[in-house]
Parts: sequence; C-alpha cells; structure tokens
Amino acid sequence: MSYSHNTMGSGSRTARRTFDFGRTHVVRPKGKHQATIVWLHGLGDNGSSWSQLLESLPLPNIKWICPTAPTRPVALLGGFPYTAWFDVSELSENGPDDWEGLDASAAHIANLLSTEPCDVKVVIGGFSMGAAMALYSATACALGRYGNGNPYNINLRAIVGLSGWLPGSRCLRNKIEVSHEAARRAASLPIMLGHGTCDDVVPYKHGEISAHSLNVAGFRNLTFKDYEGIGHYTIPKEMNEVCNWLTARLGLEG
Repeated sequence: MSYSHNTMGSGSRTARRTFDFGRTHVVRPKGKHQATIVWLHGLGDNGSSWSQLLESLPLPNIKWICPTAPTRPVALLGGFPYTAWFDVSELSENGPDDWEGLDASAAHIANLLSTEPCDVKVVIGGFSMGAAMALYSATACALGRYGNGNPYNINLRAIVGLSGWLPGSRCLRNKIEVSHEAARRAASLPIMLGHGTCDDVVPYKHGEISAHSLNVAGFRNLTFKDYEGIGHYTIPKEMNEVCNWLTARLGLEG
C-alpha cells in the first residue's frame, strides 16, 4: 500500500514523497477475538520475524498484525536504504523529526486497525523504531490529529514500547496542555515501556527521558520497566510481563 504526501520544496514547487509499505503478516487468534494489536518491527527488520515470536505467546484472544515498513534512505545510516517507519538522523531530543514519514506510517497503521470490529480493543506496540512509532501514534490519538493536522480517528486502548524513544518529545507537553480533551485522552491511555539498561543501540537514557516526557505531558497511566544488564533485544521475562500487562489492561479471558 502506498501513501503520498506533498511537501513544499524550493520556491513554489511541490515535491511528492510516496511511501510503499511492505508485506503485512497476520497471526489469527486461537480463541475468542477480544483485541487486535499492530506490532511494529525495528529499523532494517520486517513483520515476518516478529509474527513468529508473537504467535508463540500465551495470548489466545489477540489477533496480531505485523506490517513491514517502507524501504527508504536513512540518514543515521549514511543514507543507505533500510526498512524504516520514518527517517532519523540522530537519536537526540534536539534532533529533527521526520513529521511527514511519521504521519505516513501512523496513517498506514491506523488504516490497518480501521476495519476491526467495534467490540474489539485495538492496541499498537513495537520494538526500537517500532516502539517510537507506537508512541507517536499514542500522541496522535491523544491530540486527535496527526502532525499535519488531519484527524486521527482510532480509539487506541493501550500502547507497548520496548527499547524505543519518543519522537517529538520537545513540544508534546505544550500541545496536550492546551486541550482538555487531549489531556483527558492522554491520562486514560495505558502505556507500558520496557528498556534494557545496557542497550547500546537505543541507550537506556532515551527510555527514561521518553517515560518522563510522556508523564509530564499528562500520560499518567504509564508503566516503565528496566531490565538490568540487557542490551537491545527482548528476553522471556520482558515478554511475560508484556503478556501479563496486556491481559490486565485489556481484560482478556484465559
């Protein structure tokens, strides 16, 4: 599926960026379908690798949707092409954010959830850059709009972000505080963050800073778990805690 976004170039000309998303992998629920989770992979990965792990989790009432990001040049990696939800030049709270790429991916993810039955709870989760994308979707949900101003219409029930970071953290608090409705939505959205203390790809401090920024902006239903001595990967203990957290927050049976 492709998404086209217009951006102003030099002078009055308009440049068009088209994002071609890769294959989406779906893991059907083994029991009663109570929730659907879009799970987002990290930089350079694909939906297939995560779908195999997610299928093995003891969550029979969840349908997992594992999309694959577009292949695009990534500034952080010398401009070489990788599967990436958005472009990133540096992992820094002061670095530039690729709002166009973030909005295009958030819209693609929302579209995947838009056809789910109304009695099914919808969630976004992810690892590394996928976690960053999930957190950006959380902010769009609270604000009720994407960064470009278009309405965000998905009622997310929970967010999971593992070993990631929060894009757009600098201006989030100001955006949330000016709207009572945004503040209400932010306060009611459960978020679970997990991060290894020895992560050398997305350093642990980014997880801490992201949790703090979300909390200060009004996302108060937030759980942050650190994993001592763990690098940029998940471990069974972390995934077990994700399962328990989802079961409790979503009221899953079994």
